[in-house]
Amino acid sequence: MLTTRPRGTNDILPSEAGKWHYLEELLRLVSKQYGYQEIRTPVFEHTELFQRGVGETTDIVEKEMYTFTDRGERSLTLRPEGTAPTVRAFLEHKMYANPQPTKLYYIGPMFRYDRPQAGRYRQFHQYGVEVFGSNDPSVDAEVIAMAMDIYERLGLTGLTVELNSVGCPVCRPRHREELQKFLEKNKAKLCPTCQGRYEKNPMRILDCKNPGCQELTQGAPTTSETLCKDCSTHLEKVQSYLQALGVPYVLNPRLVRGLDYYTGTAFEITAQGIGAQSSIGGGGRYNGLISQCGGPDTPGIGFALGMERILLTLEQQGLILPTKEMIHVFIAALGKEAQTKAFTLAQSLRQKGVIVERDYLGRSLKAQLKAADRLEAVLTVILGDEEIKKNTGIVRKMANSEQVEIPLDDITAYLIEELQKEGVR
Repeated sequence: MLTTRPRGTNDILPSEAGKWHYLEELLRLVSKQYGYQEIRTPVFEHTELFQRGVGETTDIVEKEMYTFTDRGERSLTLRPEGTAPTVRAFLEHKMYANPQPTKLYYIGPMFRYDRPQAGRYRQFHQYGVEVFGSNDPSVDAEVIAMAMDIYERLGLTGLTVELNSVGCPVCRPRHREELQKFLEKNKAKLCPTCQGRYEKNPMRILDCKNPGCQELTQGAPTTSETLCKDCSTHLEKVQSYLQALGVPYVLNPRLVRGLDYYTGTAFEITAQGIGAQSSIGGGGRYNGLISQCGGPDTPGIGFALGMERILLTLEQQGLILPTKEMIHVFIAALGKEAQTKAFTLAQSLRQKGVIVERDYLGRSLKAQLKAADRLEAVLTVILGDEEIKKNTGIVRKMANSEQVEIPLDDITAYLIEELQKEGVR
């Protein structure tokens, strides 16, 4: 199928790319304002990184990874999420030896063999942040506030922050024991995936989307009921910081997130009206992940936002991003000498930061002016045989059709000055 893209993937066409540029620029700006630096990791990693880091009982590892064996018989996986690769880079490059905390962000494609649906694809894009080296609850609140800040700058409304704590190695065993006891009599009724999770990681059963499992876990013990004093105090402090910032949230004791590495704070941001999957971002603490991957005991927290789901939510809420690229100058040329001059003038203007388009099809002047109108050019330079003989060009203001003849030796400076007057440079 040479003319059909693979299922679950998308082409981002020029008509849509402006939205992505705007969103990416906003994400980079917010990251800079919050003190984050960009990291770029490989699109594929050793499979073991995700098996150990993400967790063998997760849907990602059990069902969704794109894994292959290379010619050296090494098992590699297209990255399904960004935290584990960022942790790997943090360790490999000994970033833990630098003054802490380390604050990183990434933007890039991820890959999961998932059932395609609205805003959810097999190749999708995530923006994520990670903070290593601090267990301060104010950091938890700040990353949640940062995610909401991004959404607010985009104009999104009707969002809900769901908050919970999934406990730590001290209190998690008690929850595990009580949950297994609760589910024991109905273990055989669980879906096959959750039957496997019953022994390995029963908390993940609370996150199952199977209606039967959801019904069987109604009234099940939640992590909030078994938190140790440290985890309970940490969650209370996170809430107090969120309240100080005026960030609204709701406690959701069933929220456990979909990855095994979470400890303590977990959160999810949801939006209504974007399909069956309402989550547009989320994250939490993973204080044991770095040591689990072979590094020093270092706390961590982060979040990831689905970029396709952000754009879908913007569309659902009728929000239009200011993405149209403005053409500063269009050059309309008639005749061989004029075409040559148009070619060199366009290059000269571009090197001075002017956005320029010109005719490439040898069309009539009328057709070229129509093209300038269609592109919404601010100014049009008209070059013909007469203008070339006089070493001049005609500059037309497209808004009111006013024209003035300018010597070609002065035309670059004149165009730049006029664009500055129009406020477009």
